[in-house]
Amino acid sequence: MTVAAAHDDLGAEFVEYDGRRVVEHYGRPDSAHRAVRNGVGVIEMGYGVVEVTGSDRVEYVDNVVSNRVPAEDGEGCYALLLDPQGKVRADLYVYNAAERLLLFTPPSMAGEIAEEWAERTFIQDVEIREASTDFGVFGVHGPKSTEKIASVLNHAGAPEPPLSFVRGSMADEGVTVIATDAPAGEEGYEVICAADAAGEVFNTLLTRGLNAAPFGHRTWHSLTLEAGTPLFDSELQDRIPNVFGLGNAVDYEKGCFVGQEVVSRVENRGQPSRRVVGLEPATVPEAGAEVSVDDEAVGEVTRGGESPSLSRPVALALVDFDLDAETVEVDGEEAGIVALPFVEGSARSGRVPSY
Repeated sequence: MTVAAAHDDLGAEFVEYDGRRVVEHYGRPDSAHRAVRNGVGVIEMGYGVVEVTGSDRVEYVDNVVSNRVPAEDGEGCYALLLDPQGKVRADLYVYNAAERLLLFTPPSMAGEIAEEWAERTFIQDVEIREASTDFGVFGVHGPKSTEKIASVLNHAGAPEPPLSFVRGSMADEGVTVIATDAPAGEEGYEVICAADAAGEVFNTLLTRGLNAAPFGHRTWHSLTLEAGTPLFDSELQDRIPNVFGLGNAVDYEKGCFVGQEVVSRVENRGQPSRRVVGLEPATVPEAGAEVSVDDEAVGEVTRGGESPSLSRPVALALVDFDLDAETVEVDGEEAGIVALPFVEGSARSGRVPSY
């Protein structure tokens, strides 16, 4: 059975996300959310993938992205691709997989990155191509995700620490299992396989060993919102990374990369002009809704939604860094400022803003 057929059998509703058709939900997104928080769930991630090979692959990518690319097989990092003004063009995970690097990117960015980089290799021994259709990538998240992986992974144990990976098999299909940096606020893994094995691996993750609940991207957004995890499409794109306190994505001590001068200047100044806060508004605000104090604008909402765990609205907002207030107004309604994350799960997201 293919992954597409499995989604249909499960009653999936689809949505276009960043140029790719992905599962929005399977009928009860709030129930799926609670299943992940209480046990374990599985989602098809829908990344774009860029493959980089050649003897200069580590040096080439390290000179472009904001974080230090690991030189050892089995290791990875979270990094950003910035423009010359220091604004985020893409966020990506970079994994050293022996003779190649694999970069997981926002879906719409993989082709653009591969084409652009391929034109700039000059005399370096590097080959770059988009490989999005070569792989199936599934997220396994929840407090029982380690137990789930252990129940179906053969020839290896669950990897640790975050962004390291191991190779093994599931149902006789070769897989790579990555320990995530917990973007959903729970223990988490990503399972990578060849595209033609994806249907079998997806079925294995759902039905063999410890059972897991399927969930879609609506639930992914509510989980990451509760976890205080900035996402590319709602928070990061076209913004300077310093305002998100992403210390795990930028190595300020490494050599030059595009945008380094800007982000280093902001870092050396001691604080960015804005920061991320959690809000508890009376109703769910729209993205871009004005945040104000005494009728003076101090920021805007980036993402809001109903929290299935808390049964109330929550939102992320960018506000003036030196804002000193316990409450603000969002479109004229009072909202409390709260510490992130909104919900403490089995693990803390590696992307919770820290200043």
